[in-house]
Amino acid sequence: MAHRVALGAVLCDGPASPALADAVLIDTHCHLAANDFAADRAAVVAAAQAVGVATLVVPALSADGFAAVRDCCRRYPGCIPAYGIHPLCVGDAREEDLAELRRWLEREADSAQAPVAVGEIGLDFLVGPTDVERQQHFFLEQLRIARDAGLPVLLHTRRAIDQVLAGLRRIGVNGGIAHAFNGSRQQADEFLRIGCKLGYGGTLSQARASRIRQLAATLPAEAIVLESDAPDMPPAWLAGGRNTPAELPRILAILAELRATAPIDLAATTSANARQVLPRLRLAG
Repeated sequence: MAHRVALGAVLCDGPASPALADAVLIDTHCHLAANDFAADRAAVVAAAQAVGVATLVVPALSADGFAAVRDCCRRYPGCIPAYGIHPLCVGDAREEDLAELRRWLEREADSAQAPVAVGEIGLDFLVGPTDVERQQHFFLEQLRIARDAGLPVLLHTRRAIDQVLAGLRRIGVNGGIAHAFNGSRQQADEFLRIGCKLGYGGTLSQARASRIRQLAATLPAEAIVLESDAPDMPPAWLAGGRNTPAELPRILAILAELRATAPIDLAATTSANARQVLPRLRLAG
């Protein structure tokens, strides 16, 4: 169900502008199945839809969480799953979980909530101690699974952008999204060259994020998708509190200001970008 609402009241605390009345946003990365939302998940979804966030892509973090993500997406219209094993979860993962991921993707492919991507997968070299070899193994194996399934990937790249790019060059996949992108223009261009988009969210609101803001302002419009990463990556106005997908219109407004473009136009562009890089979103409506 695509809820179309006026974004004007959200962005400028005034009457809705007719030019914004049909905006529809796609949150390409929202951990709605997380325990942080256990007490009020329905209200969180309703609040997001009320401000025009029509679609939420809900990635898994571990094989143990696949069922919870599926059930969450079955319950709430507009929520679409992705399945994968997060790099910070590979320490507890088993080799059999990779086979389970492959089976899960095959089993769910023809369901009403068919997965739109393999994710969240990737590498994380910030949090130590890090078992680099184990992360690399799970990452490359999941790229192979995504390639065989014909699915794009949702990529975690913290302190590991070049290594993630190397994996993508080694094992070609059907595009994807570099989630919470925090790299250089050269790295951005390489992601674009191999068919990926770049995810931007609440970090754009942080005054210290000048490099991220400058890059987001100058990238080609077709490079960018929006994401909340809720409950994480809160925008500045939440002062470190729990993030929700309902914050996406204000994040859109910041990005539109940085790019000197109309929010309604940027909403349409980023949603079109999301549908292009995650083709099953088109089938989900």
